[in-house]
Amino acid sequence: MSNTKNCIVSGMRPTGRLHLGHYFGVLVNWIKIQEDNECFFFVADWHAMTSEYADPRRIKGFVPELVKDWIAAGLDPEKCTIFHQSQVKEHAELHLILSMLTPVGWLERNPTYKELRQELSQKDLATYGFLGYPVLMASDILMYRPTLVPVGHDQLPHLELTREIARRFNHLNGEFFPEPEAMLTEDAKLPGLDGRKMSKSYNNGIFLGESVEEMRPKVMSMLTDSNRLRKADPGDPEVCNLFPYHKLFTDAEKCAEIEEGCRNASLGCVDCKKLLAENMAKFLEPMHERRRKLDENPDIVWQVLAEGTAKARIRAQQNMEIVRQRIGFDF
Repeated sequence: MSNTKNCIVSGMRPTGRLHLGHYFGVLVNWIKIQEDNECFFFVADWHAMTSEYADPRRIKGFVPELVKDWIAAGLDPEKCTIFHQSQVKEHAELHLILSMLTPVGWLERNPTYKELRQELSQKDLATYGFLGYPVLMASDILMYRPTLVPVGHDQLPHLELTREIARRFNHLNGEFFPEPEAMLTEDAKLPGLDGRKMSKSYNNGIFLGESVEEMRPKVMSMLTDSNRLRKADPGDPEVCNLFPYHKLFTDAEKCAEIEEGCRNASLGCVDCKKLLAENMAKFLEPMHERRRKLDENPDIVWQVLAEGTAKARIRAQQNMEIVRQRIGFDF
């Protein structure tokens, strides 16, 4: 990277509490990149409506809770811009403009379209908004003309679509939008408590804001190696739900002891879980302390959002002026 700061944009939908998968899959990277880049992190409440449209009033309560999780995890409003998507109306205007030039076929070939419909099969997602949400996502990104976008491997098709939309706009209206590159992030290697993917939809995660008292029984109930029926049976850490957690919360030397103890049956699953719960509690305590302060002073969250949104709005207004000029809508 050059000495010039990269502009980086990313967001999250406010649809419920964040869990450890969100932390290790997204937030830990955001916290790192805020140090040396110009970062815009937004609460994607319009995106939340793609699945919560039947009762969108719920979203309003999720917005401050999401920001609390972000700040408690380590995002610093002094180092990054935290803003509220729906309060920067230019996002909707750019979304409308870009939707006019985006072929339907580009959206229908999106590989995550069917996957998300299957994952959220209990909801009717056969809507125009759900089909077209990648265009809104492209608008969110391109609005700030970033050079990099942090994404996991599963999100690469979305970013490529954003690049194609930028390319088409530039071809029709003259060069303006950069084609942002992927800043690949390592996928979270944490299974859910039941062995499936950790997901808010499955309610099978350990949430960042829950207390140690709530977390501990969850850890003690986690699935382990299903072939290890008794303590005397040797186990396999590679198929056990606990071991990926130990790799994150337990030091390397102790992890090696746990692996050996599991394989030779000298360490039982109950003791393994107790150790994990203890180490997890130590890791989460600083987050819980920061969150307690935010819970005691909820106005701080709204102030952070107001200041960040005002800053983002200035950049969005400037760029939309140029977009309107390019398409001849500068009336």
